[in-house]
Amino acid sequence: MSDALRLADLLAALSVTTDLAMGQAPEKAIRAAVLASAMARHLELPESDVRDVYYTTLMKHLGCTATTHEESWLFGPDERAMRAVAERTDDANARELLALMAKTGRGAGRARPAYLARALRGGSTATEMIFRSICEVGVRMAARLGLGDEVERALGEMTERWDGKGPVKHLAGEDISFAVRIAEPATQAVIFWRLGGGDALLAMAARRSGGLFDPEAVEALRAVGPAVLERLDRDDPWTAVLDAEPEPVRTIEPGKIGTIAEAFGDMVDLKTTFTLGHSAAVAELAQGAAERLGLEDPETVRIAGLVHDLGRVAVATGVWEKRDALSTREWEQVRLHAYHTERILARAEVLEPVARIAGKHHERIDGSGYHRGASARELPAAARVLAVADAYQAMTQARAHRGARSPEEAADVVTADVAAGRFDPECARAVLEAAGRPATRSKNPRPAGLSEREVEVLRLLSGGLSNRGIAQALVISPRTAEHHIQHIYAKIGASTRAAAAMFAMEHGLLRR
Repeated sequence: MSDALRLADLLAALSVTTDLAMGQAPEKAIRAAVLASAMARHLELPESDVRDVYYTTLMKHLGCTATTHEESWLFGPDERAMRAVAERTDDANARELLALMAKTGRGAGRARPAYLARALRGGSTATEMIFRSICEVGVRMAARLGLGDEVERALGEMTERWDGKGPVKHLAGEDISFAVRIAEPATQAVIFWRLGGGDALLAMAARRSGGLFDPEAVEALRAVGPAVLERLDRDDPWTAVLDAEPEPVRTIEPGKIGTIAEAFGDMVDLKTTFTLGHSAAVAELAQGAAERLGLEDPETVRIAGLVHDLGRVAVATGVWEKRDALSTREWEQVRLHAYHTERILARAEVLEPVARIAGKHHERIDGSGYHRGASARELPAAARVLAVADAYQAMTQARAHRGARSPEEAADVVTADVAAGRFDPECARAVLEAAGRPATRSKNPRPAGLSEREVEVLRLLSGGLSNRGIAQALVISPRTAEHHIQHIYAKIGASTRAAAAMFAMEHGLLRR
């Protein structure tokens, strides 16, 4: 697979992941990036600043999985439905805020009063934690993608308001990154355009000018917004988003595709506390097996492993974390996550080989898998390897409805599936051999100067344990656990569980 491609081509495709995670229609981010770039040019910003606006808007929701676990617990099992409304809500407007709160617990049946009580109890403290987590993870993701200092700064200020009433840093006016001041109204404009066209867009902009939005950015939106969005409805937005990138266009350095895939794999795994580190571990197993089998391109297999679960974000977190049997409707959502993965990746030409492998990670050679029910002749060796690697690794992690199996137990299940005709025997053997390699403990110092005890605490913290839970697991006092957590946060430059979990995945600290 060639590494020579435009960064925007790759990130535009991957932005669909964040669209789906936010409960929005695909192409929201790319349309907003085109509009934001037009607004920045209308304001006569230099092209270097337009570039920062472009990438900030395209990647605005890089922190979107940071708090899906907490949001699902607080507001209802389908956080995506809540987000679809929350993203267009001005939280300083009492009427809009009440309309948002009315969505709390929808679809939860008899459990709805419990969600309402938790949301009311959490109040502004919970909101501040959610936004802070999203910003911290967004900043870390932007750094991993190499988007530059200004984009990192912007993603850290994405929840700020022109009037200074933002929930995290309380910045106001021109103290807020210029990229944020353009990206936010551009994104809102795309949403309101879809809801009610130009009239809805202009009315929204007028209401929010001077409060949520920079008045100068609103004037730019009024000047160019309707024409740009009409053009995007008429022409191909995928061509438009590439045309909107300022010159010189940014390209991917050799090997950078894998780095980007690692970041997005970790982002998706952050969606639940059960899946942390899953994608990286699957990728390692799949690559090891591909090398043993002498497959032509083990690196493509590794990248497919890193991004095989992108489509998970299209399914409500409450489904993934449900302890009981899934309903027919929920199971159908789960079956479609592999389809979403394939469609996201296929948007970028360079990722089409990866898409053909990653989209088949739940297929079985006897035709019993999903989402296509593909037969053996439709499944290349790389897809067969990935299917085994995914199944084996998932079994060794706990899930909401079951505990983790030991490596030996997981291997027995794989062997039984081979005997039943579901897995390719040679591919299964290669994966189990890759899984059986003795773990090598790194002799390098732990990142950020973490001690071994702090790494233990970080693993438990990442998994969602409270101070008391960490204390019980390590047989220490809750106060000692709290001290460890504060030291960890200080060392890694984070203040939330989500950012700590992202740090742990980035540095491979979740694998013992």
